Amino acid sequence: MRTDDLCWIPASELAALIRAKKLSPVEVTDAVLARIDRLNPRLNAFCTVAEDGARQAAKIAEAAVMHGEPLGPLHGVPVSVKDIVFTRGIITTGGSRIFEDFVPEEEAVAVERLRAAGTVILGKTTTPEFGHKAVTDSPLFGSTRNPWRLDRTPGGSSGGAGAAVAAGLAPLALGTDGGGSIRIPASFTGIYGLKPSFGRVPEGRGFAGWETFSVLGPMARTVRDAALMLDVLAGPDDRDADSLPSTGGPFLAACEEPITGWSVAWTPDLGYARVDPEVARVTEEAAAVFESLGCRVETVATGWENPEEIFAVMVGARMYAGWGDRLAEWRDRMDPTFVRVLERGGGLTLREYLQAAQRRREFWSEVQGFLARFDLLLTPTVAVPPFAEGGFGPRVIAGEKVTALGWMPFTYPFNLTGQPAATVPAGFTADGLPIGLQIIGKRHADSAVLAASAAFEAARPWAGRKPPLP
Repeated sequence: MRTDDLCWIPASELAALIRAKKLSPVEVTDAVLARIDRLNPRLNAFCTVAEDGARQAAKIAEAAVMHGEPLGPLHGVPVSVKDIVFTRGIITTGGSRIFEDFVPEEEAVAVERLRAAGTVILGKTTTPEFGHKAVTDSPLFGSTRNPWRLDRTPGGSSGGAGAAVAAGLAPLALGTDGGGSIRIPASFTGIYGLKPSFGRVPEGRGFAGWETFSVLGPMARTVRDAALMLDVLAGPDDRDADSLPSTGGPFLAACEEPITGWSVAWTPDLGYARVDPEVARVTEEAAAVFESLGCRVETVATGWENPEEIFAVMVGARMYAGWGDRLAEWRDRMDPTFVRVLERGGGLTLREYLQAAQRRREFWSEVQGFLARFDLLLTPTVAVPPFAEGGFGPRVIAGEKVTALGWMPFTYPFNLTGQPAATVPAGFTADGLPIGLQIIGKRHADSAVLAASAAFEAARPWAGRKPPLP
């Protein structure tokens, strides 16, 4: 097997081959690090490569295999961690000059669990400053590029994670999603991304600003890889007051469950979004696949109003609470768009924030009432194909003006409600850019989202198609 071929083996297969002593964790880690060394200067997917630590972890993992020690479910499998997630002993900047040299003494619960499962942590993937926007560039590390077209953005804020998985620089990535930050880059880079239910994966220590919105979750090239990773990550922890109890069954097993007879709602626009015609066509064709899987698919009108203002007010206030006291000293060294977020948050009144919180509760009730009629809701993941790197998202879609978040109207609503939601690769534009279909489940129904994702993947497999990188 060629060295590069090792970089494309699914994580679940890698773990099985390592357990069977048919592959060495050292061999796999060396192959992935070599590919990172070749491609990362062009992609900027990793902002920190923990090469020495990764090689040491791989050697320890190999020794455990050879000595017959108990092995974790992801033993010897390389994984990346978004630079907004605390990692003990590995620099964690949040994409901000404020933390340019910060090395946490504690780490996120999810990272602890990845280490305990036997993974080899490769390093940290690039994020915008504190994950505040849905494209990936930062004052510290510059722009990340999309492996499918280097002049396009991979989205964000887990853009480095998405680019790394799509380019074969890691079979698994730990991302975060506060308004679409797993699903948008997964859609833009043609991989699978899962935003678990809020609280499914405990957080523990981390940067401020996304409380009550953000979750940690897996990004992978296959659904089963993501499910296996979620089995490692999920479960309660007293360091996170919002963490959910265990479900009682493995998420990987959910990928084998049939979805025949399920009731599926499809909406191309949620009633308020403007969508690129090519995205609308590809996702509508993808939604129709569920009929061939034995589901009843109904095109619906949700009747919801656009919750963008609710989201913008609450996130702006949270960000200002977390970072507003840094403005005086750091303004000139912050991302200008982050400064604008903080300034807007600082200008909000308590009444405006509490009104937005009340509207959020009302929106939650509307979504729950709607989904009581269906097993799943399908939408496009992003309203547009990947756009130019360095841009802020189009302000005109299908000939009509849109708001600043108008290109990503399908993701943040489900951070407001905490529902599980995933994106599956649905197809490509005429010029070869990935398009994603979003699958949203009922409250806490992560297993249903995984079952539907796996059924779609079986009908329309995508992992064999790779970006045209030399």
